Amino acid sequence: MNSIHMSAECYPVAKVGGLADVVGALPKYQNKLGKKTGVVMPFYDNKFTQQNSFRTDHNSRVNLGDTSYDVEVLQLISNDLGYPLYTVKIPGLLDREHVYGYEDDTERFVAFQKATLDWILQFENKPEIVHCHDYHVGLIPFMMSKAHKYESLKNIPTILTIHNAQYQGQFSFEKLHYFPAYDLSHSGLLEWDQHINPLAAAVKSTWAVTTVSPSYLIELRSAANGLEWLLDNEKEKSIGILNGIDTDVWNPATDPMISKNFNRRNIVSGKRNNKNYLCHKFNLDPNKPLFAFIGRLVGEKGAELLPDIFKKTLENQTTDASILVLGSGDPTVEEALESLHTTHKGNYNTFIGYDEQLSHIIYAGADFLVMPSRVEPCGLNQMYSLRYGTIPIVRSIGGLKDTITDIQEENGFGICHEHTTVEDATQAIERACELYRDQTRFKKIRKQIMQIDHSWDSAASNYIELYQQLIEK
Repeated sequence: MNSIHMSAECYPVAKVGGLADVVGALPKYQNKLGKKTGVVMPFYDNKFTQQNSFRTDHNSRVNLGDTSYDVEVLQLISNDLGYPLYTVKIPGLLDREHVYGYEDDTERFVAFQKATLDWILQFENKPEIVHCHDYHVGLIPFMMSKAHKYESLKNIPTILTIHNAQYQGQFSFEKLHYFPAYDLSHSGLLEWDQHINPLAAAVKSTWAVTTVSPSYLIELRSAANGLEWLLDNEKEKSIGILNGIDTDVWNPATDPMISKNFNRRNIVSGKRNNKNYLCHKFNLDPNKPLFAFIGRLVGEKGAELLPDIFKKTLENQTTDASILVLGSGDPTVEEALESLHTTHKGNYNTFIGYDEQLSHIIYAGADFLVMPSRVEPCGLNQMYSLRYGTIPIVRSIGGLKDTITDIQEENGFGICHEHTTVEDATQAIERACELYRDQTRFKKIRKQIMQIDHSWDSAASNYIELYQQLIEK
């Protein structure tokens, strides 16, 4: 392989958020462009691993202090993903159902990183690039460049892609003994705010830093959960590359998950069929504009404001809308969203949890997608919605700012607002309802957005170009 992607998530193996979608698509498109690349991730005991076959590529052991664990690197036998997939199985640590949320997550991911580097050590042909995604693999660049055991890997360029800088994986220096031996004078590379900070360590140690949109790169210099100075200081080796979407998976003309397939030519009947399915399933009126939210119910998404946003919208007689929510997260927000159903039956409904097929049908059937995010490094949901002819309503931040142009602008096609507030979001929904009433313009915009190209082709090429620049250094 020319390059290896390292990540805690990869669709369709294990998905929590957009990180999985990126890692599941980027290597596929890089391989299409002739850059041989694969993915290595932890082995989880989940539906995907239970239903697919793997072969053993490597066996070893890994130490965390005085505790030793068996390691088995398994390769997916099927080539359906479009790239080789390797999973690192560590019984007792990684072989669990969920990706995150365990008290020993620090131990889990440190062990995964050490085991992965041990595996690479025995390669006859070493990779030309090691591409790390988020803090879960943020210690890789440090260990490759400073740990004695991995000295033979120190000249391999590493890249860190920051998908979300809010999560950094900090832990105490009391766990320093988990690390392979290195010159302790380099400990400053690990430290940030008196803790070992994997994301900060990666920014300091890696050859290049990328963010998932150009605007997010700029925003991080003033809002990075404590790493603002560091990211500003390292701006010379940083670049923003806008994520793409996998247009093979997200294609309304071929998507097996939606109620009826469609393209630009039959968008009216196709969207209507999927909308009717949703409205029948969730007791909504298909004659009203259908607004949807899909995502994690967390502060970054402005989720705690959603109950008030939707309550105000539903009580506003001029909007006369239907609303559907798919997501999970903060229990308080979940409860508040569910409680709206009792007072607004027939106009509002929720699905608390996550359902991949349902998300596809919502993109296909909804008229508008609501994204009042406080933080949105790139955002993929708005790109999916464009692909399916669903008009995004977004706060102008991060990747949302880079991908959505307001209808008040020339050739605009979305609804944008400046702040994550109830007032701004409800006003944006009111504007969307006005657009919906102008069916001629509404239908024209739906056709327009379906031909916007956000495939991975361009981004994959940009990454390959960056790889080559680093190799030639």
